[in-house]
Amino acid sequence: MKISVIIPAFNEEKLLPATLVAVQTAMAGFTERGWATELLVCDNNSTDRTAELARAGGAKVIFEPMNQIARARNAAVAHATGDWVLILDADSRPGVEIFRDVATAIASGQCILGGTKLQPDEVYFTSWFVYLIWNGMSRWRRWATGPFIFCETAVFRQLGGFNERLYSSEDIDFSLRMRPLARQSGRKILILREHPLVTSARKFKLYRRRDYVKFLVKTLFTGGRTLTNKADCYTWYDGRR
Repeated sequence: MKISVIIPAFNEEKLLPATLVAVQTAMAGFTERGWATELLVCDNNSTDRTAELARAGGAKVIFEPMNQIARARNAAVAHATGDWVLILDADSRPGVEIFRDVATAIASGQCILGGTKLQPDEVYFTSWFVYLIWNGMSRWRRWATGPFIFCETAVFRQLGGFNERLYSSEDIDFSLRMRPLARQSGRKILILREHPLVTSARKFKLYRRRDYVKFLVKTLFTGGRTLTNKADCYTWYDGRR
């Protein structure tokens, strides 16, 4: 068994080094089973030292010129040689326990796609509320969350990867498209619960609540057309770090 850990990164020189250290340590969750691993970072057209720091942190660097999360993830998976891919955000800090949980899920043979609950690294009302809602929806609807997705590589490619028309919510779309394959194969979409993934709450400092409310209302009233418009999804793409 081989696991490809993939990190898409756009101008992440501030937080990527700590993420790489955490990932390299957490890899023990796979290697203690005798499994092979590889680490790939997709430099999504960064203008800072992201690629340089990724190489220094032991990652193979893939370059994707179009700044889009779905394309960055797909580009890295195209170069992956593992039986399974585990896709992480560049501002996350996984522990060895969560990698062990993934290994257990994979070894069970019952999982086709997985995610996990999230925990902000700084807790205040907005981050607490958003993570509470998202974690509940993720468990209820079986949505594999964007910052942490693991999937059998062959199945990922069979499904065509993430929808490159979407600049946001591509993880939800991917989970929804996975459901028929899960039913056909008799396997499950599994949302891990025991060990949360710690992720940066920086966006709740960089943007105001009304930015998110405006985006949500506009998305609802346009039937989701904002998700295909990069300008509307500026909290993901304007480069604030």
